[in-house]
Amino acid sequence: MTSDVEALRDRIAAHFLPEPPVSLGVAVSGGSDSTALLVLLHEWMKGGGPEVRAVTVDHGLRPESAAEAAQVARICADLNVPHDILHWGGWNGQGNLPDQARLARYDLMADWAPVQGIADVVLGHTANDQAETFLMRLARESGVDGLAAMAPRRNIKGIAFHRPMLETPRETLRDILRAKSIGWIDDPTNEDRRYERVRARNALSHLSELGIGPEGLSRVAHHMSDVRATLYHYAYTAARQLVHVEAGDLVIEKEGFTDLPQEIARRLIQEALKWISGAGYGPRGRAVDQLLHSIGQGSDMTLHGCHLVVRSDTLRIMREFRAVADLRGDIDAVWDGRWRLVGPGGAGLHIAALGDKGLMACPERHETGLPALSMKVSPGVWQGENLVAAPCAGLANGWSAHLVRDEAAYLDAFLSH
Repeated sequence: MTSDVEALRDRIAAHFLPEPPVSLGVAVSGGSDSTALLVLLHEWMKGGGPEVRAVTVDHGLRPESAAEAAQVARICADLNVPHDILHWGGWNGQGNLPDQARLARYDLMADWAPVQGIADVVLGHTANDQAETFLMRLARESGVDGLAAMAPRRNIKGIAFHRPMLETPRETLRDILRAKSIGWIDDPTNEDRRYERVRARNALSHLSELGIGPEGLSRVAHHMSDVRATLYHYAYTAARQLVHVEAGDLVIEKEGFTDLPQEIARRLIQEALKWISGAGYGPRGRAVDQLLHSIGQGSDMTLHGCHLVVRSDTLRIMREFRAVADLRGDIDAVWDGRWRLVGPGGAGLHIAALGDKGLMACPERHETGLPALSMKVSPGVWQGENLVAAPCAGLANGWSAHLVRDEAAYLDAFLSH
């Protein structure tokens, strides 16, 4: 078993080459995967690896959760690893609980890490998680992107989250804990068949009769990742040739776009919608198919908080007015997650979309060459009900508007997959 520990420790260390960080955070729920990860990182630390600090998120959704977090704290104390407990109480009983809890967990850890001087947090996802996710997405008839492997690294709010054990089976990790006489917590929800992941886990156990196991499905997912990377490479090349930014809109050369293979066109559009809306995820499946069909028919369409306008020679994607109609922001804040206004300042000022009222107050708007729909969703400086400045609509008055997410950010998104 010593050799297994050393091999897995070295695999984790190799994930961080060529320059391992000085310190690492590790997310520990108390389950076997994250507890084994804690043990392996502790072994690495003893051998000269990064300093380790553990964190547990108590979602407060079960009566046992506080005691489970305390059990993790005891394991960390035995290993002499500092440990913090974060609390979430944000669920209102609506929506998808597992998804909301997952997003909250990442958000809490991303806020916790920089306070501790940590830029990298390690997660205990295994080949089993990879295989279960693959089966869940297969049931949804997902395409290449959905069936591709989890990313080994992901950046959230400037913190790098790492998954160095995606090729390691869960049972291997449990063998390590058994050999060291370290227990783990079995979450009762892992047996609740109301959850899709539990059903996928049960299905996986039956697939072993066909020779299909976690490691094999994990490898298939990695093969799909290679395909995904290739598609995004070609989408990046197409975006560089066909797309440019104009006053916060993305303008696409129509003829070149309609000549693209559908999988390339799909990715170009998905990244455009993400860039405009600022959403972490783009639309999938039928919604994108419908949008591509609308482009082919020459019809405008709204999707994902964006408005796509089809013209004879261009496709223009802009913010949907409904998404920003009621959005107000302080004059020194980033508006709509993407605009920063710079100017002389003044009392009682705020930022809001121009809308029809603001547009009519810009006498030189026609000289900008921008469509009225684009100017309507652009930011204006307001004092009460009076428009002070509209930099994108020809009314500068000493103000300028700057995109926080520029054209380079749009193109870089293709390379991050």
